[in-house]
Amino acid sequence: MPQLVYAAEGMPAPAPPEMLHGVVRDASMVDWKAALRAILLLGIPAGCLSSGVSPFWFFSLFWMAGAASLAVTLYMRNQRPAWITLGAGARIGLVTGLLGGWIAIAVGGSSLFFQRYVLHHDAELASSYKTYVTDVFQQGTQQALAGMAAADAAKVAPIYAQLQNWLTSPEGHAGMWTVAFAFNSIVLLLFAVGGGLLGARMIGRTARKPEV
Repeated sequence: MPQLVYAAEGMPAPAPPEMLHGVVRDASMVDWKAALRAILLLGIPAGCLSSGVSPFWFFSLFWMAGAASLAVTLYMRNQRPAWITLGAGARIGLVTGLLGGWIAIAVGGSSLFFQRYVLHHDAELASSYKTYVTDVFQQGTQQALAGMAAADAAKVAPIYAQLQNWLTSPEGHAGMWTVAFAFNSIVLLLFAVGGGLLGARMIGRTARKPEV
């Protein structure tokens, strides 16, 4: 919004601080050439840290939200005006989350391929899958059938059996890993958008803080 600056008698009016550094950009727009440098710098490490291979994957939501927030901050270092709208911050967070999520999937999938076909750790992978997927499903099935009437249990038991057979098949293994990777990426994406919003909000507060 244009600013009216009144000069003293006989003195030229000083330009607004934001104009001293060149063209003033629209705070709701994103210069993607500059933003992508910050996104690549922070999104790739966050994606690697968020993969199941990383010993720090437990903090994956923190890594992704922090990377998006820092990407907004880094992007805004050379931008004028020195603030950004929440929508623009969310878009930077979205792209950071997309990149980080794909990196996490690529690293996790490559690790599974390496363990199965290079290191031949099929037994360890199958044991882990059985513990966290098929055994859990079987226990839930037993509890569900136990709470039903005998006639109802007899009707749904074949359906549960088919699902159990699918889970233990190679297709079931691949399907469950795909679902897990997709769910993890969606959650990371949401937290990255939140991190972008947080970064934009913090920058906005700093830019609008009145001088004492």
